[in-house]
Amino acid sequence: MSQAQARSVLPVVLLGCGGVGRHLLRHIVSCRPLHANQGVAIRVVGVADSSSLLVADDIRASGLDDALLSDLCAAKSAGSPLSSLLSRGHCQVFNKPEAMGKVIDATTMLGRTTGLVLVDCSATNDTVALLTDAVNHGCCVVLANKKPLTCAYEDYEKLTSHFRHIRFESTVGAGLPVIASVTRIIASGDPISRIVGSLSGTLGYVMSELEDGKRFSEVVKTAKSLGYTEPDPRDDLSGMDVARKALILARLLGQQISMENINVESLYPSELGSEVMSTTDFLESGLAQLDERIEERVKAASLRGNVLRYVCVIGDTGCQVGLQEVPKDSALGRLRGSDNVVEIYSRCYENSPLVIQGAGAGNDTTAAGVLADIIDLQDLFRLA
Repeated sequence: MSQAQARSVLPVVLLGCGGVGRHLLRHIVSCRPLHANQGVAIRVVGVADSSSLLVADDIRASGLDDALLSDLCAAKSAGSPLSSLLSRGHCQVFNKPEAMGKVIDATTMLGRTTGLVLVDCSATNDTVALLTDAVNHGCCVVLANKKPLTCAYEDYEKLTSHFRHIRFESTVGAGLPVIASVTRIIASGDPISRIVGSLSGTLGYVMSELEDGKRFSEVVKTAKSLGYTEPDPRDDLSGMDVARKALILARLLGQQISMENINVESLYPSELGSEVMSTTDFLESGLAQLDERIEERVKAASLRGNVLRYVCVIGDTGCQVGLQEVPKDSALGRLRGSDNVVEIYSRCYENSPLVIQGAGAGNDTTAAGVLADIIDLQDLFRLA
């Protein structure tokens, strides 16, 4: 099936072609037969990285072909610039700051005609104004980037003012249907009273390994060697990534809060922070200083028949992020490895919560969630 035969054609501009962005492009290409059977065609008309934008010659009529998208993924994986693809023809490259102006031109041109999906797979705070402008021009927005949803509340309100036009499933739990489940429960009139979630694969792995009597410092080092942590594990141990996900969920429940309203427990003190010691020093000497305190808390929880988990708790009284004791036989207590687990409590799920569990991280999983979000917008792109 050609794009001309599709019932829905979705023009897409991708912001960010790191790991998630490249996996998304590969998914789009590999899923062509599946989407054709569904009467849907995704037309990638532009791809931007941190310094430039590659766009099709005529974004109103055609997109970047699949062979070019595959070459783009290979080029970015090898560290080559988008400009290295110019020789392929039928495309143009614009460098910053002109590049962002061209994205705005695309949102203005296509937003009121064919429509456009602006997909943010970057990791920057700098896209909020661009995304809001796109929504105001009638475009749709799909996010893997959490930061636009955790900005100042006034900016969040503007970005989500046309809620039908925005999707952000992959910002919490990668491809897990957390956002979809919450929005469906809310839409049904079933008030959600509480959400408890282990939303860090890294910290989920670390806390479950401590049950076997392993020392905290050794578990964190093992997690780093397995690729579970950021290059500096303190980025995970600070709890701020979990806090951003908690804020997204809290705002979804109608709480008009910002990051400063969330009580976040860091697993290391400020004297072991990045401003005081290097990553190497933290791994070699700083981590071990945390072992005794963490071991005491693990043992205390065990004496009460509980285990420790690093969780977010979102309820009527606000939002907290940190270590919490949970029953060993609960969904959170049974958690092992790097999976995410979310428990949703409501009137219908008061005594037995809705539990969502599975892989909550990884470029492949996250990109699959982004693609599902794009496809979910197809009804807004029906051809006459």
